Amino acid sequence: MTDATLSASLVSLGDLAWDVLAKPDTLLLPGGDTTGRLELSGGGSAANLAVWAARLGTPTTFVGKIGKDRFGELATAELRAEGVQAEVTESAAHPTGVILALIDRRGQRAMLTGQGADWELLPGELPHAALTRARHLHLTAWSLFRDPPRAAALEAAHIAKDAGATLSLDPGSFQMIQQLGREQFLGIVDAVPFDVLFPNDDEARAMSGERDNAAALTWLRERYPHALIALKMDEEGALLEGPQTARVQVPATRDPLVDATGAGDAFGGAFLSQWLRGRDAEAAARVAVQVGGWVVSRFGARPPADADLARRLSGVGAALSSLPAPDFSPPDASPEVNA
Repeated sequence: MTDATLSASLVSLGDLAWDVLAKPDTLLLPGGDTTGRLELSGGGSAANLAVWAARLGTPTTFVGKIGKDRFGELATAELRAEGVQAEVTESAAHPTGVILALIDRRGQRAMLTGQGADWELLPGELPHAALTRARHLHLTAWSLFRDPPRAAALEAAHIAKDAGATLSLDPGSFQMIQQLGREQFLGIVDAVPFDVLFPNDDEARAMSGERDNAAALTWLRERYPHALIALKMDEEGALLEGPQTARVQVPATRDPLVDATGAGDAFGGAFLSQWLRGRDAEAAARVAVQVGGWVVSRFGARPPADADLARRLSGVGAALSSLPAPDFSPPDASPEVNA
């Protein structure tokens, strides 16, 4: 790897929030009580992606806005502990956002997002130096669904693009796309000069109006012929196609679903960390599905990296940046995966 590659940075702009993860042991009933598993941690789609890119060795900066409060301090401290540079604006007028993730017994999650300071980023608060130095900028549609922070996100995209960066976009939420309206959302997305799009299957269908993944990918490629589409399909893996990438499906791992929170962000961060190193899209996706599979088999969006994850990554030609050399002794109860 060249020194230029090592010094090049990925900037992820958008939501940094405090996650409250809740997985009840039984159904929640009105007026009832139950036990379950709870966890508090830093979260937000853009911040999660930044963490995973940094964990795989990519110099990464997060740009966003937090409240001038304890949650904001803790969420920012977690980012920096992961090796992510945090360019955050503090707001005395708005609290740090809080996201409640309700996880059912199958591991699927429903999110309730509190609109905090991360929804209030303004163009004048952007760190121009970080954006002009970036080799790549990542946005999520959480920065596009309303204004602010839409104007700031669009301004950041054009600053980075004008300086020569590539750009990726995650559509964020099929439900928010539906609430905003498909045509209005597509009109906003058309103004983002992205090179890579990371929809999941629900978001691809919401954008395209198609019912199956293959047709949705065809529609997206026709609308955005300049872009690489990396369609995330849960247990079916990922479906890729782009200007220099023939359509290919990368299979998922065989991990049991414990908690799907943050798996798509982990996929995106791992993918970009490899793609920006010059690896082709299929090779990047093979790393990304390993990371995504490992995440869904654990609780939370950023479980502590371990030797099992390092072993998986070694099998697809990647490595963690902050974990000691992996232990290749026979694994414990962790599930085997497809390499």
